[in-house]
Amino acid sequence: MGSKINSINEVLENIGHLKFEDQAYVSEVLSKRMIEFKRSQIAKRATEAEQAYKKGKTKKGSLNDLLKDLND
Repeated sequence: MGSKINSINEVLENIGHLKFEDQAYVSEVLSKRMIEFKRSQIAKRATEAEQAYKKGKTKKGSLNDLLKDLND
């Protein structure tokens, strides 16, 4: 894990040498990438949930039913 932290620190240090505008651009690109990554994770999870529903691996019920299942 130490080498990973060193790599991250090196990247941050290199970014720190850029002009402010370039740093802002890097920040914007990273932000958009994170948003896209989260979006793809949500889509993946939605597909998995839909497949589970189609295969009958899901349950229906009230909140009380859910709590009962969790406590059993």
